[in-house]
Amino acid sequence: MKALKPTLREKKRYLLIRGDGNLKENILKATREFLGEYGMSKTALTFIKSEGNKIIISINREMLNQVRASLCIFPEKMEVVRVSGTLKGLRGK
Repeated sequence: MKALKPTLREKKRYLLIRGDGNLKENILKATREFLGEYGMSKTALTFIKSEGNKIIISINREMLNQVRASLCIFPEKMEVVRVSGTLKGLRGK
């Protein structure tokens, strides 16, 4: 099987999110309530790393604004600290 051309691959963005409580569960709940099941599938949400009250997630670049909006309107406190195109750029600061 041939590899995909770079233009056909999904472009990802990495988000550093800070919040209280069970972040993993709250992020899934917030995006599902705001975007629905179909929107969730388009985000391609993946959990990368979790440390205390911070978590790093990976999402599809085209759904960045929708994911940020879903985190903002959720009742539990969550904020996007930083967005980056690479994990190295996200962890550097």
